[in-house]
Amino acid sequence: MAPKLMLEGIRVLDFTHVLAGPTCTRLMVELGAEVIKVEPLAGDMVRTMPALKDGHSGYYVQQNRGKKSLCMDLRSPKAQEIIHGLVPQMDVVVENFTPGVMARLNLDWPRLSRINPGLIMCSISAFGQSGPLSGLPGFDYIAQAYAGVIDMIGEAEGSPYFAGLGLGDVSTGAHAFGAISAALFHRLRGGPGQYLDIALLDCLFHCHEINVQGYDGSGGAFVPKRTGAHHGAVAPIGLFKGKHKWLVIIALGKQWESLCAVIGREDMLGDPRFADNAARTANRHLIVEAIERWLQSTPSDEEAVRILEAAHVPVAPVLSVPEAMAHPHLKGRQTVRTVEDRVFGELKVPGMPLKFSAFPQTLDLQADFLGESNAEVLGRYLGMTDADVASLTKEGVLGAGAAGGS
Repeated sequence: MAPKLMLEGIRVLDFTHVLAGPTCTRLMVELGAEVIKVEPLAGDMVRTMPALKDGHSGYYVQQNRGKKSLCMDLRSPKAQEIIHGLVPQMDVVVENFTPGVMARLNLDWPRLSRINPGLIMCSISAFGQSGPLSGLPGFDYIAQAYAGVIDMIGEAEGSPYFAGLGLGDVSTGAHAFGAISAALFHRLRGGPGQYLDIALLDCLFHCHEINVQGYDGSGGAFVPKRTGAHHGAVAPIGLFKGKHKWLVIIALGKQWESLCAVIGREDMLGDPRFADNAARTANRHLIVEAIERWLQSTPSDEEAVRILEAAHVPVAPVLSVPEAMAHPHLKGRQTVRTVEDRVFGELKVPGMPLKFSAFPQTLDLQADFLGESNAEVLGRYLGMTDADVASLTKEGVLGAGAAGGS
């Protein structure tokens, strides 16, 4: 009989925190995997991050719905013994500590793979498990800095900037999800368990589409530099000031001809200053002036967007987060999704980005309170009684938060 969910029956022991690792395991639980999130006695640090309601974190809800919270002091030999007992019954272990931490906790790959040779273990870190930077702690923005990403954002002569969202963490979590899925498929075909080393730095550097090969392939003649509101190597691609909003406009190939017709500047088509992409890039300031002059002449930014869309010129208004959340397209596709939480009630979160024709429905999941599943997990997998759990809690091996709180 076919499984009711794609990852139904896959068991995951999750030692992740904050964003990159929890993104990976969130995608897995959305597809039906059982994810047991192992938290320290203080809980995942995001349990204290906004939005907060009655001590309950919306950040935690967004990233950890559907995961079973097992709260323990991993420095305790008894806690490590519990994990060693769980590992033979797991398919996947995911962790995102600084390299070396899992070894100090007696939970590293050599040890766990001896306990369960079919195990797939994925380590997510800022810099990877090898290399000169590997032992350093890091976060998304730290990896962005080393990957040459931050240097590409901002005005040419001004300060670089970073994006105000978790691009590196979420991208790396998605890469890790893909790697784990491939490893599970390989094991299904008779392959062994294996260890996966996924780094934010690698995933962020992977995002350079022109910069790396452009610099090397040109022998250094092309040096990638931040260029503010407009692309440094292709024109026109950029942000253009409308009457009230900024608009993103892109016109490549035949779209350039359509754009010139829309703004009433067919003369630019025969002008050698705009004959090809290299010429248009060198003279993009003239293109920007022409486009923005036309935008200011239109009745409204909405009308400008309508005219450009009718001519099949790619265009988008720059929306604020609240505007994006209210957009009918994002709402219709459940790109922004309303979930039910025991504390928040209705809460809007980013929706499930992976869509499957055979499994069109999203799951109704709840975020555990800290340590809420201690008794369930340890009873089901290790045969512990409520008295056993109570004794370990009294010893400080296990922990839990207040009901309804973190």
